Amino acid sequence: MRTWRVGTFSMGLSLIMLGVMLFISQWFGFKLLHVMVSWWPLILVVLGVEILLYLLKAKEEKPFLKYDFLSIIFVGVLGTVGIGFALLSSTGLIDKAEAALEREYKTFDLPVLDQSLNETISRVVVNTNNHPITIEGTSGKEISMFGTYEAYTGSKEALVKRSEDYVSVQQKGDTLYVNVKGLPTDHGMFSYHSSLSGTLLVPNDIKLEVNSEFNQVTIKPRLLVSEWSVAQASHVSVQLQEKSNVLLSAVDVQHMEGDLNKWQLGENENAEADQPEAEEVTNGRKNGTYTVGEGTSSLQIIHSDNVSVTMVK
Repeated sequence: MRTWRVGTFSMGLSLIMLGVMLFISQWFGFKLLHVMVSWWPLILVVLGVEILLYLLKAKEEKPFLKYDFLSIIFVGVLGTVGIGFALLSSTGLIDKAEAALEREYKTFDLPVLDQSLNETISRVVVNTNNHPITIEGTSGKEISMFGTYEAYTGSKEALVKRSEDYVSVQQKGDTLYVNVKGLPTDHGMFSYHSSLSGTLLVPNDIKLEVNSEFNQVTIKPRLLVSEWSVAQASHVSVQLQEKSNVLLSAVDVQHMEGDLNKWQLGENENAEADQPEAEEVTNGRKNGTYTVGEGTSSLQIIHSDNVSVTMVK
């Protein structure tokens, strides 16, 4: 009676196919994960073909099949690994792992936002979310925003494609609300973080209110002819022109920096009654004013940690 050791031929052919697939993947740049997911069903085909071929070619009426268990186990391990990759692929974990391995920390330009202001708008409110921002005064009649963002992304992946992806603009009555959005952040198994740094141009004759979430804010009002205010910032850096007329008021702040001779410090209304004057309290909150020119325009910093003033020409 002829004996056929089922599994030997399958193991050999499986090794040949695996080697060929790996060679092709290296030569043509195919991804190894895709190869492991796609090739494993051929193992079952080869094993079934081996049995059928023997049964068709065997001369005996009742051929005896004998299994090569070591070969079967080896082929089974290859098939199990392939099935495992297929299951992981169906859950999306392989795609996420592959994307995470391909990510690089890159810097991108933000799409530019241009928003015209109609005659009914007299006030702009900016919510910075958790991003540092630079606000600069202009003589135009529109607001614009641009800047950069940094993120771990793949070669063909972009987190921000339109200005609407990072900032929203809505008009309610005479007020234009500008909300800087948070960029996508993944806190899962393959987490990544992104950050944004933008510059917002605002007409210097429009009333402006900036609400920060204790992030850094840089203010460049130029020739301000209106009322601007910044609240709840960790650090406010103010650049004032020497020929401007601005009264800078700091209310309930921790530290004031700049030309100390121009700072007029006063007592903090929120301080305890038994505390000495604000300028003598090194760790307390304090109020102060900084006047440039006639001080006809107002710039107010409220409930912030640090305020620094720099004079520019």
